[in-house]
Amino acid sequence: MGYAAGGGEIVVADPSKHFDAKGREPSKFTIELQDGLRKTLPFDDQRDFDEAKRGFIAAPDYKQIMAEAGNVAWDIGSYECLLEEGQTFDTIHPSLQRQAILNMAYGLYEVVPDKIYQVRGYDLANISFIKSDTGWIVFDPLTAKETAKAALDFINEKLGERPVVAVVYSHSHGDHFGGVRGVVDEADVKSGKVKVIAPVGFMQHAVSENVYAGNAMTRRMFYQYGVLLPRSPYGHVDQSIGKNTAAGNLGLIPPNVIIKDDYEDLTVDGVRMEFMNTPGTEAPAEMNTWFPDIKAFWAAENITGTIHNIYTLRGAQVRDPLKWSKNINEALYRYGQEADVMFASHSWPRWGNDRIQEVMRAQRDAYAHLNNQVLHLANQGVTINEVHNLYRLPKSLEQNWAAHSYHGSEAHNSRAVINRYLGYWDANPATLIPLSPRDSAPLYVEMMGGAEKIIAKGQQLYEGGQYLYAVEILNKPVFAEPQNEAAKDLLADVYEQIGYQKESPSVRNSFLAGAYELRNGIPEGASPKGSGPDVVRAMSTDLWLDYMAIRLDGDKAEGKQFAINLVTPDNGEKYAIELSNNALTNIKDLQAANPDLTITINRSDLELIMMGESTFEEQLANGKATFDGDKAPFDELKEMLVQFSMGFEILPGTGGTVFSAPSGPFEQPAPAIGVITD
Repeated sequence: MGYAAGGGEIVVADPSKHFDAKGREPSKFTIELQDGLRKTLPFDDQRDFDEAKRGFIAAPDYKQIMAEAGNVAWDIGSYECLLEEGQTFDTIHPSLQRQAILNMAYGLYEVVPDKIYQVRGYDLANISFIKSDTGWIVFDPLTAKETAKAALDFINEKLGERPVVAVVYSHSHGDHFGGVRGVVDEADVKSGKVKVIAPVGFMQHAVSENVYAGNAMTRRMFYQYGVLLPRSPYGHVDQSIGKNTAAGNLGLIPPNVIIKDDYEDLTVDGVRMEFMNTPGTEAPAEMNTWFPDIKAFWAAENITGTIHNIYTLRGAQVRDPLKWSKNINEALYRYGQEADVMFASHSWPRWGNDRIQEVMRAQRDAYAHLNNQVLHLANQGVTINEVHNLYRLPKSLEQNWAAHSYHGSEAHNSRAVINRYLGYWDANPATLIPLSPRDSAPLYVEMMGGAEKIIAKGQQLYEGGQYLYAVEILNKPVFAEPQNEAAKDLLADVYEQIGYQKESPSVRNSFLAGAYELRNGIPEGASPKGSGPDVVRAMSTDLWLDYMAIRLDGDKAEGKQFAINLVTPDNGEKYAIELSNNALTNIKDLQAANPDLTITINRSDLELIMMGESTFEEQLANGKATFDGDKAPFDELKEMLVQFSMGFEILPGTGGTVFSAPSGPFEQPAPAIGVITD
């Protein structure tokens, strides 16, 4: 089994049969559910399909884009089974199948005649091209250099070659900046010939958001993004805001123009734009853009063809749905009542002012309703462990495709709202200090009469279509007896049916990934591609030091204490680093009065160590670093640092393996922003 996303082999399975020998067909209960949804959802509303096709100019004669490393970076053709006319799949929620077909748009599209174009279907995001006086202004140059270059080459082939005069990063997620080296040369950015425009806080958040818990996030991404799942009606079919993430060369060129004000006007090569900063919405640094001369509104990733994640399943800080709603409302009143077209970094544009306002209001109200009604329930005593079974969108929004939760889900987003305001505890003392599942499960199995009785009851619940009830009890023998294949196989069967039934690809993938690992274990192999050296170079020194403190093995630090001063002359920075009480701390712009050791090294030379291209010992030998004082604390620190691996088990008995991790003690693993994009 190869990796279906994020770096590695793309696996395409025969769509007519299950890719897994242990896999199950949809049950009669799943089929009945899907049939009922086909009758009750507003499938007569075909406007999204009309809009997704509008402005089509041409598609390339290729379906694959190769990466510089030799692997396939992108393969839209791997999902073509979804386009068979009249084909319905009972293994896919009907609403998700609809979204998955909409996301098959592939090629060059005109958004505003002779002014705005998009290339869609080359990556998870869209790449947009604004025609300026002398060239192109590129909005969001995708995840990978290879896909971004292919898009630029294609639009130049069809519309005439024009230079890129500016790039706009709408926000700090990797699928919106990672392909920048495919459209511009860094030397032109440094000289000012090409503007790279980004919202305030972009560089900090682009690098830091996935560092501190990055190893765990990347492992959890195997579930949310279905990394192990073949492309198949039984496996990976969509990623809600696009098909998947390109597995190519991710780069980062720092912006040379920062949008700092809430609203800021800028004219670039004859194109007037008003930028609207929206921090803390879909990303911690994000901005919309208004084109006043052509009445076009760019919604970044704040308004796309889905209700997004308030809580992201791979792990992230919980977002603020009320703030998100208010930002959409501001955009609606400031631009939406004038706009003739609204386009975004995912999905498809909307044309006509009535249609634009309808979509903006639907998404504004969906986020507001989520926030307000969950808190309404919480203020009546509903807890984080109950709210997902009670919260529902109003029927008016259920019948509006723009309010459906593909990237998010009502279940995990509603729990996130309570977590944001009240935290994870439900106020029941019994849940405040719970046993670990591996400790509590044997007690449950013993009290329930043993694993065989639980499995028999679980089989009964499975056969009756009571899948969540089956999960509740089958989870116990799996954690109590990790090698119990019968329990793991039955739990996998249950997970699979739940996955088939879910509208959100994030939730579907999570259940199907759990089923896959229970049946087959975690496959050995290299980890999915994260990001390249650009991102490591962009890390601040204090962020590197902070992550080093997370990597410290506290047990090995027992009884040890030292102070190290770090000086990087080329950028004028200095740090005081202390180990005491098993904790490694650092502070910028200050120095310890009596350090055990002072390390002096230029930041540019330190970066080679951070990237694993050199070591402190090598930099000492070639005169690029100096140590003044006792080297013993440095040697001790080296022995205390752990390099994390993603091969840890999520589900017991799945055979945790070692996915590659950096070998040097001071090497910084690249944050996985190339595959974590939400």
